[in-house]
Amino acid sequence: MKVLYIILLEGEDRLGRPSEFISLMLRSHCHFVPRMLQLKYPLFSLLSLPVCSQFSKGVYAIMGLYDRRTVNMLMSFCGSLHVCFVTPSFPVQTNNQFVLQLRPQLQEPLMALLEHFYWTRFVYMYSPDSGLSVLQRILDTAAERTWQVTSVNLDTLTETGFIKLLTDLDFKKDFQIIIDCELERLNSILKLVKTNYHFVLNNLGFMDLNMTEFQKLGPNVTGFQLVNQSDLAVEKINQDWLDFDSKDLKLARRKIRYTGALTYDGVTVMATAFQNLRRQRIDISRRGNAGECLANPPAPWGQGIDIQRALQQVRLEGLTGWLQFDERGHRTNFSLTVMELSLTGPRKIGIWNERSGYVKTAVYRPVVEEFYGLQNRTYIVTTILEAPYMMLKKNHEQLVGNDRYEGYCAELASEIAKHVGFSYRLELVGDGKYGAQNVETKMWNGMVGELVYGKADVAVAPLTITLVREQVIDFTKPFMSLGISIMIKKPTKSKPGVFSFLDPLAYEIWMCIVFAYIGVSVVLFLVSRFSPYEWKGDESDDEDETLPPSSSRRYTNDFGIFNSLWFSLGAFMQQGCDISPRSLSGRIVGGVWWFFTLIIISSYTANLAAFLTVERMVSPIEGSEDLAKQTEIAYGTLDGGSTKEFFKRSKIAVFEKMWSYMRSADPTVFVKNTNEGVIRVRKSKGKYAYLLESSMNEYIEQRKPCDTMKVGGNLDSKGYGVATPKGSPLRIPVNLAVLKLNEQAVLDKLKNRWWYDKGECGHKDSGRKDKTSALSLSNVAGVFYILIGGLGLAMLVALVEFCYKSRIESRRMKELIDAAIASFGGGASGLGGENGRLVAHDFPKAGVQGLPCMSKTTGLGLSSTGM
Repeated sequence: MKVLYIILLEGEDRLGRPSEFISLMLRSHCHFVPRMLQLKYPLFSLLSLPVCSQFSKGVYAIMGLYDRRTVNMLMSFCGSLHVCFVTPSFPVQTNNQFVLQLRPQLQEPLMALLEHFYWTRFVYMYSPDSGLSVLQRILDTAAERTWQVTSVNLDTLTETGFIKLLTDLDFKKDFQIIIDCELERLNSILKLVKTNYHFVLNNLGFMDLNMTEFQKLGPNVTGFQLVNQSDLAVEKINQDWLDFDSKDLKLARRKIRYTGALTYDGVTVMATAFQNLRRQRIDISRRGNAGECLANPPAPWGQGIDIQRALQQVRLEGLTGWLQFDERGHRTNFSLTVMELSLTGPRKIGIWNERSGYVKTAVYRPVVEEFYGLQNRTYIVTTILEAPYMMLKKNHEQLVGNDRYEGYCAELASEIAKHVGFSYRLELVGDGKYGAQNVETKMWNGMVGELVYGKADVAVAPLTITLVREQVIDFTKPFMSLGISIMIKKPTKSKPGVFSFLDPLAYEIWMCIVFAYIGVSVVLFLVSRFSPYEWKGDESDDEDETLPPSSSRRYTNDFGIFNSLWFSLGAFMQQGCDISPRSLSGRIVGGVWWFFTLIIISSYTANLAAFLTVERMVSPIEGSEDLAKQTEIAYGTLDGGSTKEFFKRSKIAVFEKMWSYMRSADPTVFVKNTNEGVIRVRKSKGKYAYLLESSMNEYIEQRKPCDTMKVGGNLDSKGYGVATPKGSPLRIPVNLAVLKLNEQAVLDKLKNRWWYDKGECGHKDSGRKDKTSALSLSNVAGVFYILIGGLGLAMLVALVEFCYKSRIESRRMKELIDAAIASFGGGASGLGGENGRLVAHDFPKAGVQGLPCMSKTTGLGLSSTGM
């Protein structure tokens, strides 16, 4: 006959640490509390009187258990008297805020597990104490999704009736069963079942089952585990529990069950709540008749609300995980481990939490070998044909075993086996795929599937490490890092043009230099005109010394507009001139112009060699940003690959824009395989870019006809790893071998060997020295053209100057002749003059300005004057 225990806490007894309280409670067989009531169910009708008697003596809170016959009465008491009831019993659907339910509700985890297994026809066996609310949820869902559900009340079945039920289920082929009952009854039920059933246990104590007895059921039993037995706090409590059992109770040694852990957490919650109340100095003393249910009418306890709020506000990590309660007193934000019974024992296959729902973590073939037995068998290494990772030799038909293969991964597998010390056999994956999960069946294909379902022991291939794969298999550290890159057709090399010597500086810089040259010349001309220090006076060359000095002296300025232009040009060409500013303002202009020309000429000279000697390839794009902002060049990825999924899931604006274009492009920009994408790039004449993994991009760049190239950096970062099944003894030694090969630079040597040393387009750094060794005539032809053009222009200008000067001189001679004739005509006798000589009249000198770099006294007798 069942016994109901109600634990009543009253007064302000010091609870101390929760571990000390639970230990004291266990040692005293629950006699620790000031008031404890033990009743048997036949006396249920008399329960109200002693409970009310305990309330009248001052009860602060209740902690205990209930069943479906007492739960309503206890909740009525607590709701009417405002006394909190903390219970580890099965949860019930109630809005009574004074009931705190420690046990989580299993409706949502069970629904998630049924969806994971795709169950649409099953049997639900339940105990009325805890299964009615779950049954209601199942029936509601079945009505929505057309499930076929058979419900069985376990209280109406005897052992004979249960065996008959199983026979009937065999006949109907109903092999999917949910069992919802307490642990003791569950153990007795599972003793009677066969291996052809698949059971889901709607219980929180999967690890509390008798594993040795149910080992025959194999992987046909799935359930939930609330307590993490590997947690340090749980291990310590387990040790204390085992020591207590062996010393005091002399019981069989066993770990704490989930019901005991819930009780422990309940005490912890109550102790924490009362400590918080005391720390906040909230008065919870009892006064008058508050809380007496025998009063007429019953008087609720006013301070009960404070205790109820304190209990619901508790947040802590307990033996059963995170403890938190909602406004109705139900457990929230909890996590459950989904367990499965395998041939080697219980194992974790997933987790459930309110935030993420059901998350699958592992489905793997059990491996029982130990590390020391690695040399005792030949391991299957699955791989895939993908150049240059794994390729068949040209004479592979004449070879056998591993000798038929060559490539990066073939040598990597050999190096790993050498370091670990095991034998292996290379086998190509049956379906030729890397590994993806079917959305409908949840089954894995490719190399991942062969590892998951035990067909292979290791996968050595360009297998990308991803989250979904990591959940079902184990990866080593990456043996190669890579990312998504852009492949385009290699543009034709552009040779330097006739005027390529202008390329070191941009055209806008050349224009700025021209304007700067004109501006400096104008400023120099203006400051020279305004500054008195730039003017100088010259003595007259006349032979008549009888004239006053003022009449024979004139002032000149060297910096006319043409002289200023000539000075600026000479400074820019670093040749100088025979005139220079004498004023401070003019020298400031000259100084800053010299410094400007120093920097410009030095920068130009530094870049000139590279621009004249290197044959450059002008790429139409430089990265993903250039692709996204243009529509002339189409771009796409492998259809159904990880690269396509990357753009589909990306939240970066550039990649979202690229995905929008690729998704709506017509014709489609997606290709069926990498080879098709490369062919499309080569035939598109630069109008198609292919997005693929960088390692493959670099390899294809080194293959004939050497007409593709990688542009820009990688769009993301990921890695290739060696994969093993979950729990495989090879995982740790293979991982250490990969790390050792990386530290010894063996991985880099392998990549150089298969990417560049065996490349058909030369090494990535080869050939540059030869291309920059000498200049051709085409590199400097423009300079010769300028020289020839300048010489021709000079000759033309000289001819114009000659003609102009000749005309001026002819006019002057005509004027002299006319003057002479006039003199002869008006003279008294002879030729004029006393001595008979021709006396020429003194004409004013012409104001002609000579060039500054010419002598002031020219052969023509002209003086240099300012303009």
